[in-house]
Amino acid sequence: MLPLLHLNRNLRSLNRYREVLAVLVSHGFGHVLDELNLDYYIELGRRLVKRDNRKRELEKLPPQVRLRMALEELGPTFIKLGQILSARPDILPASYITELNRLQNDVRPVELSAIKSQLYHELGAPVTELFSKFSPQPVAAASIAQVHQAKLADGTTVAVKVRRPGIERIIETDLDILDSLTSLLENHADPEELFSPREVIREFRRTIYRELDFTKEGHALGRFRDNFCDSTTVTVPRVHWELTTDAILTMEYIDGIKISNTDQLRAAGHNLKQLANNGAQAFLDQVLVFGLFHADPHPGNIFVLPDSTLCFIDLGMVGHVDDDLRQQLTSLLLGIFKRDTDLLVSVMLAERDRSKEINTTRLKRELSEFIDDYYKVPLEHIDFFKLITEFIDLMRRHHIKFPSDLMLFSKAMVTIEGIGRQLDPGFNLIEQIKPTAMELMQHRLSAGSIGKETTQIFRSYFDVIKSLPQELKELLLRFNSNNFKIDLEHRGLEKLITDLDKASNRLSFSFIIGSLIIGSSLIIQTDSGPRLFGLPALGLFGYAFAAALGLWLALGILRSGRL
Repeated sequence: MLPLLHLNRNLRSLNRYREVLAVLVSHGFGHVLDELNLDYYIELGRRLVKRDNRKRELEKLPPQVRLRMALEELGPTFIKLGQILSARPDILPASYITELNRLQNDVRPVELSAIKSQLYHELGAPVTELFSKFSPQPVAAASIAQVHQAKLADGTTVAVKVRRPGIERIIETDLDILDSLTSLLENHADPEELFSPREVIREFRRTIYRELDFTKEGHALGRFRDNFCDSTTVTVPRVHWELTTDAILTMEYIDGIKISNTDQLRAAGHNLKQLANNGAQAFLDQVLVFGLFHADPHPGNIFVLPDSTLCFIDLGMVGHVDDDLRQQLTSLLLGIFKRDTDLLVSVMLAERDRSKEINTTRLKRELSEFIDDYYKVPLEHIDFFKLITEFIDLMRRHHIKFPSDLMLFSKAMVTIEGIGRQLDPGFNLIEQIKPTAMELMQHRLSAGSIGKETTQIFRSYFDVIKSLPQELKELLLRFNSNNFKIDLEHRGLEKLITDLDKASNRLSFSFIIGSLIIGSSLIIQTDSGPRLFGLPALGLFGYAFAAALGLWLALGILRSGRL
């Protein structure tokens, strides 16, 4: 049975499934669905699509553009999925990454009455009691939430982020659909691929549910404020927890200039070169010092205050870097800077998942070629996006899988470099990274850091030695009780099994139809029983039933396109 039949049997889910299929077919992805053996549903989707000029125009566009347009048409969940995939150059080609970065998330605002109802439901009081003033027009509206300016009783201006009513139900339905589709994709995926479709959707589900819970964003804002409490160049909004729930986030209102608005920044007397350097350093501190970074630092999420302080907002999507990943990242950066292929190889082979054995000699040779391509190239001429993409493509070719947070970091770095160069054409992110990475490496090689790492290593070995007798005992008991099992899984045969199942069903139908015709003919020959039109009625009914089954079988074969 197809996994899509495991969906909740309600009209909303089935209608949404039909809508998703129709959009995918209309944007030219029917052949992909055909590979998943969704014959009946594809035909249903095609019948829902009209052959109009728009569809003919869509068919002329490149597949990455059609994918981006399809995701935008399908709404919030699929737009978020596209945004997540745009940070995964380890999964999608560069052309798709570039196109998905253009995804638009602006939508029509929710009516004020619905927003007020949501506030009353979450905070237990009408808007007039909660705020002395509440702007009816949102300052920003996106697929998951919209933001209104308001004033507290003491005159403090705040920004109130309100989750769109009913959005959780929409996202839940779409996630069910994505689960069913990825279950089918899993059966057709290349077993040597580093990422399975289910794994990607599982990670996406975790991310979008975190983004739906505004208390998590509030806690992230609090951690950022603590991390930069002593900074004179960076700040984040303060959260008003008494007016915050999982669907409402009330925070300090930021009245500043978007960092992308260079004309206003110049008119206000800001030093654009200094802003670029401060922004890059702030991001590097988030990653390499604090281990918590803004995973979506696009220009709309960074404001410049009158005193040139940078303010980061919208922390719904954050990345985490633990001590091990931070050390790994620092070593990678230093390996590239110093052209040390041995260091790069050791780092890349240390913390990773292997799908097959790696040719170390070939890896080292390709790393040397990669570094030579950028050696002695002036920093201002280095395309950071191209550098990152080529490096990740090299990892993919050698079946080296890095954590998803590292991919988020890569995308954020590209965004930060783009903002920096918009502010200062001579800005170079690599120049900013080098001293910070060197400082962290020196700290890592300090006596205190080495002592701490040595202690952790001995503790890990001690834990292994301590648990070894019990593990061996368990293994021997399994052998002795004939309870030792090895699970084997076949892959790539699902389509063959499905086709054989269809063929056997059609053959069975043919036997039944033939039996009905022979039986009815015998009844007609006996010339007994109730009569209809002068012939035995039972025989006529047998012929009619056989004809109906034969017509049904013929239509099914013709509709499948496989005569």
